[in-house]
Amino acid sequence: MIASRLLALRLVCEGRCVLRVCSALVLVVAVTCSALSADVTFLVTSDCHYDALENEDRNQRNRETLEEMNRISTVRWPEQLGADPIDRPRGVLVLGDVIDDGDRLLDGKNQGALQWKYFVADFGLDGTDGLLKYPVFEGWGNHDGPPPGRQRHGFSMQAELRSRNQLRRQKGLIQNVSANGLHYSWDWDGVHFVQLNLYPADKPHPEVKYSPVYHDPQGALSFLREDLQQHVGRSGRPVVLAHHYDLQGTDWWHDQQRHEYRQAVKPYNVVAVFHGHTGTDVYRWKDLDVINTGQTENGFFVVQITDNRMRLGYRCKLQKVAKGPDGKPQRTWDGSWGWRLLLDRRLQAAAGPKQAATDNPAPARSKN
Repeated sequence: MIASRLLALRLVCEGRCVLRVCSALVLVVAVTCSALSADVTFLVTSDCHYDALENEDRNQRNRETLEEMNRISTVRWPEQLGADPIDRPRGVLVLGDVIDDGDRLLDGKNQGALQWKYFVADFGLDGTDGLLKYPVFEGWGNHDGPPPGRQRHGFSMQAELRSRNQLRRQKGLIQNVSANGLHYSWDWDGVHFVQLNLYPADKPHPEVKYSPVYHDPQGALSFLREDLQQHVGRSGRPVVLAHHYDLQGTDWWHDQQRHEYRQAVKPYNVVAVFHGHTGTDVYRWKDLDVINTGQTENGFFVVQITDNRMRLGYRCKLQKVAKGPDGKPQRTWDGSWGWRLLLDRRLQAAAGPKQAATDNPAPARSKN
């Protein structure tokens, strides 16, 4: 009798263990599938160049663009990209030159501090505290001023960025922040985003002519390497990179630095690189899709990434350009919006580590 009861108890315990193991496996599979399942819509812009005490008409043109961002989910994709409704964006990436004068006084007043005040009032932080109705993920550019402690007139945009990154992390908007508080990353569904600020290098190159104080990337490349190794690893899941300087042979950073950048990300499934600084364009660089996001006052990119597709387009003001009385071109805008620079790319679903491949030849217009 005792032996039979012990046997029955053993079978019950073993059954419970099997159920627990099966439940755990189901949970792991569900979490893995969820992590790999992507359907992310977001917006990208750059070069807001908020001004103060002069040229403040640009600020109003920025606000017009933010109002279009806020209503973008009432707009359909252009016909070439499917013509279906655009999903509500998760957030907005702002890729440098947030303000126009990061460390300057005009008539005894701190222009940078006033410009930053205008940016924060318009863009807010988390979608509840500004004109913009989505969270914002900004980085600094060459107009935004020097590192904290190196400013001449008391205001540091980068110090403000550090504080905002702490708030972003507390609110769960980002997951990883560099030791200096400036570079950061986050996940939307299975897609990993990295904000690298000025450009992805560790320090200024001695052959670059621009001020090494104002153009110091402050460890961005090391942060990128460590972040991708820790948060992406050999998963093969999509990666989106964001910074200010371009990849078309600019002299603002060095060819050697761009080479090191490409080597650092080659093992990963980088589906797009977004940058600002030099206008608006979509091009290929060493087998990567690169999007030059242009000035906020003129428009912004709408991007959707799923498991097997990336589509994007530049939502822009339909402006008319005519010669003014002074002979210079003048722009007029009647409030209408349109599309340019469309891209529809098939993606491979994450299925393991991405194998490093030989770079494809770049288009003729790409100088690297």
